[in-house]
Amino acid sequence: MLSPHELATLILVKAAPERMEADRLELGALRELELIALEPPEAGTPTPRVTPRGDAVLRAIARAR
Repeated sequence: MLSPHELATLILVKAAPERMEADRLELGALRELELIALEPPEAGTPTPRVTPRGDAVLRAIARAR
């Protein structure tokens, strides 16, 4: 189960991945669960992106609302 902070981070990665700080603790947990992946950096730090599994979690939450 995702914590509220992890869920909020997943939503933020989906909405604005370029605005995420790479050192957020929640990113590590989401990577372990394979809900996000880090894209290689073009310049600077890696950019997180939602994986298909993470997208499925977000869709399931949206349906439950």
